[in-house]
Amino acid sequence: MARLPNGRRLVSSRITLSQVTAGFVAVLVGYTSSAVIIFQAAAAAGASPTQIGGWLSALGLAMGITSIGLSLRYRQPILTAWSTPGAALLAVSLPGLPLSQAIGIFLFSAVLILICGVTGWFARLMQIIPQSITAAMLAGVLLRFGLDAFSSLDGDFLLVLSMFLTYLAAKRWVPRYAIVLVLLAGLGVAGLLGEIDIQAAQLIVSAPSPVWPTFSLSSLIGVGIPLFVVTMASQNAPGVATLRAAGYDAPISPLMLWTGLATFLLAPFGAFSIGLAAITAAICMGPEVDPEASRRYPAAICAGVFYLLAGLFGGSIGTVFDALPSGLVLAIAGLALLSNIGGSLHRALLQSHQREPALITFLVTGSGVTLCGIGAAFWGLAAGLLALFVLTKPCRI
Repeated sequence: MARLPNGRRLVSSRITLSQVTAGFVAVLVGYTSSAVIIFQAAAAAGASPTQIGGWLSALGLAMGITSIGLSLRYRQPILTAWSTPGAALLAVSLPGLPLSQAIGIFLFSAVLILICGVTGWFARLMQIIPQSITAAMLAGVLLRFGLDAFSSLDGDFLLVLSMFLTYLAAKRWVPRYAIVLVLLAGLGVAGLLGEIDIQAAQLIVSAPSPVWPTFSLSSLIGVGIPLFVVTMASQNAPGVATLRAAGYDAPISPLMLWTGLATFLLAPFGAFSIGLAAITAAICMGPEVDPEASRRYPAAICAGVFYLLAGLFGGSIGTVFDALPSGLVLAIAGLALLSNIGGSLHRALLQSHQREPALITFLVTGSGVTLCGIGAAFWGLAAGLLALFVLTKPCRI
């Protein structure tokens, strides 16, 4: 590979099939795993069906632009995503509030994220956390997807089994194209079994329309601050952990600044919260994408392009995913993340003196517990840090 005058390697800009597939799978997993929660959150805010499609269009646009822009800027696979925990919070917190106040809440939360980007507070906090703890948290976040891949054998035995056998064969002989072949095998078997409902998919183009925000102190405190906390703790913290666990060193504060700015600009159109992706980003960071870590960032760019397409046809997203069998989506997600789960566990348990705190982090995160509206990733991180402090701090008697 050629080198620049300063000694850095010149990374090829050629996009490969494995990178395109990783980007597609990342977007597929992101939408199928939580798009329904977006529908619920928008409906809770009183949005019409047309406005709900507009929300998905605005979110797709925001994620596409930030994923492409940040990945090109830092030459690292930086993928963004809507805050799924944030959407779940909104689904139970917005009923009774007018849509204009919901938009005000989104803007308020975006301003708080922008402050974190400008001040660097969040970046300094993430630098304090040991890599073993962040790797354990990532493994716990991804655990559910690995388990779901094999538990889906109950309902779609032939489909999932064929995908699993394809995965093993591909990993043995053509590991770089394993996920490509697994996806093709899944679509082929699902088609032969008649499990793809083509008639369920409809082509709907949705244009997002702005809503003028209004502000209420009670809603900003009661919903806006929790939305900010949940986004930072349950979305951005795992997103940073994913980057660091994969060996990438993009500066955190600019990432917070740009995702916060994208949210602020598109919040009137329904982009309630954009943060760093964790699960879907991990799909773009595995060795299946490219053996060379420095050549994996085009996968995130491809995902950004698919985000933009999804944004253009925001109203069609739900119908497209209804056409695919759930077993296919669960299996492709779990199998695509197997190497990431294994690598994260290896890094988490590598240092013996931090092994037990890392294991606690992994188990609490993997449990899926939600307390005070905040997801398991935050509590796993908190439990691991507490265990690390208690078990490794010198005891003076």
